[in-house]
Amino acid sequence: MKNESPPAMEAEDDRPGALTRRAVFQTSAALVALQAAGQAVAQSAPPPATAPAELAELPPQRMALTLHINGQARSFNVDTRTTLLDALRENLHLTGTKKGCDHGQCGACTVLIEGRRTNACLTLAVMHDGQHVTTIEGLARGDQLHPVQAAFLKHDGFQCGYCTPGQICSTVGMLGEAARGMPSHVTRDLDAGSVLLSEAEIRERMSGNLCRCSAYPNIVAAIQDVSGART
Repeated sequence: MKNESPPAMEAEDDRPGALTRRAVFQTSAALVALQAAGQAVAQSAPPPATAPAELAELPPQRMALTLHINGQARSFNVDTRTTLLDALRENLHLTGTKKGCDHGQCGACTVLIEGRRTNACLTLAVMHDGQHVTTIEGLARGDQLHPVQAAFLKHDGFQCGYCTPGQICSTVGMLGEAARGMPSHVTRDLDAGSVLLSEAEIRERMSGNLCRCSAYPNIVAAIQDVSGART
């Protein structure tokens, strides 16, 4: 009886790109190694931080403050997150100051704080405890209009009137700035004691107050008319 040798193993296909058992084994080993490495990284990573329960939702904080509004002391309690604009309108019911964009871009909420014009929507009420604030309601003296108010009426410096309180308060503040010699972007003589309010000066200085009705020519005329008046 002849000794028959076991059949020889078939030679692997060495053609480029051919799928061989060696390639299958190598790919499987690489995938197992990647999976093991990923599990190790996941297990070693710290758990996500969680905020303590008492810090997750803090209760509103309130503060007592006093504002001198139009010459009258007004004391009230307010949420510390309240803007001056909302405090004037909602807490003190002085609705002459208008809420326009609520982003400090339109100037409808302009008031005077310690004589300087300020966008009330961009500042917190609690930041002005003890300070003097003048709103559109505080410019007139009884039945006698402020010169700027009278000029706006004379030159018809408004249409719908929504922006007018901010325009008037901004004008009062701007006239004070010019009288003190504060320059603008278009001021030519920086050494002058006061600023001549040309049309270019007025338009530049009032550029932060927008009028959607486009009553700008009449607003400029009103300001030019009153620019020599004592404010």
